[in-house]
Amino acid sequence: QVQLVESGGGLVQAGNSLRLSCAASGLTFRSYVMGWFRQAPGKEREFVAAISRAGVSTYYADSVKGRFTISRDNAKSTVYLQMNSLKPEDTAVYYCAAGPNYYTDSERWNYWGQGTQVTVSS
Repeated sequence: QVQLVESGGGLVQAGNSLRLSCAASGLTFRSYVMGWFRQAPGKEREFVAAISRAGVSTYYADSVKGRFTISRDNAKSTVYLQMNSLKPEDTAVYYCAAGPNYYTDSERWNYWGQGTQVTVSS
């Protein structure tokens, strides 16, 4: 019933930007903390960013601070990830997630999208 659908991934050159979107349905969007995670080849899924229910507070992994910006539009039930100054090490499948609270542990989030591939070439 709950669906999170990511879009906006693709292949870009290092230094360029992408904006990911995650459209949610089947839940009361404004009641959930939203987050982004990523999983690179051969690595475990890692926390990227999260945003509070009203969008007042944001949280970022150290690896993306200053480059990525998370935002949300509760009227559209959509969360975004603006990714600037992309590096090859940002290459991964990016997933959005919804949960009752902010967690960096991926196992504690309730709902997940299918993911969108981001590939950054050097």
